[in-house]
Amino acid sequence: MTDAESARRYRFGVFEADGATGELRRQGVRIKLNAQPFQVLLMLLSRPGEVLTREDISRELWPDGTFVDFDHGVNSAVNRIREALGDTAGNPRFVETLARRGYRFVAPVERIGTAVEEAPVARAEEGTAEVATPEDGPLDAFLARPEDLPKTSHAKVRTLFVLLQLMYLGFYVGALANLAEIEDLLSVLPRATLIYLALIVTAGMLIPVRAYVLSAVLFRPPGVREKLLRVWHFLLPMDVLWSLAPFLLLHHINFGLALACTALLVYSPFAQRSLVLMGAGGDRR
Repeated sequence: MTDAESARRYRFGVFEADGATGELRRQGVRIKLNAQPFQVLLMLLSRPGEVLTREDISRELWPDGTFVDFDHGVNSAVNRIREALGDTAGNPRFVETLARRGYRFVAPVERIGTAVEEAPVARAEEGTAEVATPEDGPLDAFLARPEDLPKTSHAKVRTLFVLLQLMYLGFYVGALANLAEIEDLLSVLPRATLIYLALIVTAGMLIPVRAYVLSAVLFRPPGVREKLLRVWHFLLPMDVLWSLAPFLLLHHINFGLALACTALLVYSPFAQRSLVLMGAGGDRR
């Protein structure tokens, strides 16, 4: 592999591989992958859809020919790649094994920093069902992946995302503007003072966070998608907490309506994540 090829960056699904730094990242979070498996991954990414034989890979890893049991070495490197990507040999989403021939990268690949190039998606045998693969954490197994989401215009997803941020800003500002009424409403609850202080602190803290998110989506600085996905993990518990905001209006609405609105708001943080993956925070090329 030439120096130019090894210095390239590739994006596939939620992953990025940087040949210059030797790093593999998933949504901006670094994944541990040793040097040889990473070198094999770069070879596969540089030739997506093409079959790489074990001999091709062994010549790249051990050019002096001193390594004898290259079959075991190549198999071990590919297994490490699959572990890092949450892939399986039986139902490959990324690395497909072709019996007695070699390996092939089957997912679309984008070379970052050059014109968008997508490899044709090669699939495993027709009729093979897709199955869930293990992810980084228990929650991630239930979250949408980019390939699970529909394709739509950037303007549409950005508009929906901005409206959701303005909705939360309305919650925070409205709560801070009606503290006397909210204090009276909370007075019947145990630890009312603690709940009241938590409301004030989180509202004051989240206003600048929402301002940052809005600015990031509107101006789209480089790497904004990964930054928004990292911020999402912080905002998730805050958004779930603030899904109770309709109950702050119990002086004006009934309990059933407040409960229905809360149920809808619980889904809101997951909708925001999907909108980011659909292009609300698309990087500027």
